[in-house]
Amino acid sequence: MRPLKIKDRCTKKKLKKCEEIARTYDKIQTAYADVLDKDKNVEVIKCNVLLENLEDGEFTTDFLCTKTNGDLMVRECVFRKKLSLPRTCKLLDASRKYWARRGITDWAIVVEEGESSDEEE
Repeated sequence: MRPLKIKDRCTKKKLKKCEEIARTYDKIQTAYADVLDKDKNVEVIKCNVLLENLEDGEFTTDFLCTKTNGDLMVRECVFRKKLSLPRTCKLLDASRKYWARRGITDWAIVVEEGESSDEEE
């Protein structure tokens, strides 16, 4: 989950399953975009989808995907060391509830493998 207006460095890449140029803002999001693009169960990928009318401000979900069976899934990318921060927990919970109200139950958090890294470029 990210603020709508991001001032961080953006990586733009073309994914086979994404209609637009995918914009990613950190190493986890970039790596997971590639995972989704190769996943045979994922048919369409949408990146940075606006969470409309969210009480906490203007934020986007990292990935909203349509699976081959027609179901939708949501993935939020977070650095492991930020999982314990109250603001992160609040925003992730807001995202989960937002998508649950829209009938999407396949919602998950994606974190980096192994130990937490200080790099967030």
